[in-house]
Amino acid sequence: MPQLIVTTRSGETSTIEADDGLTVMEAIRDNGFDELLALCGGCCSCATCHVHVDPEFFGQLPPMSEGENDLLDSSSDRDRWSRLGCQIPFTGDLDGLKVRIAAED
Repeated sequence: MPQLIVTTRSGETSTIEADDGLTVMEAIRDNGFDELLALCGGCCSCATCHVHVDPEFFGQLPPMSEGENDLLDSSSDRDRWSRLGCQIPFTGDLDGLKVRIAAED
């Protein structure tokens, strides 16, 4: 099963296993990380699943949609590695993906 490495806002890092086909947001949420709110449930309408992707993996992700880009613009913690976890399909190709949960806006 593919592994996802998650760093919390406080800097604690955990490795979780995730089913192929979930999104990064679903994998994080389903593994009990309460600080990733995911209020819209993955509809790309709230930006509460904002994560910073490790630069090593960033180029392997699907392109960002205009809607995702607009939502990330509302975050004061946005950087060049920012993505919404609900917009990243987690597949075996991303095994070992590292993300950090963004600061709460």
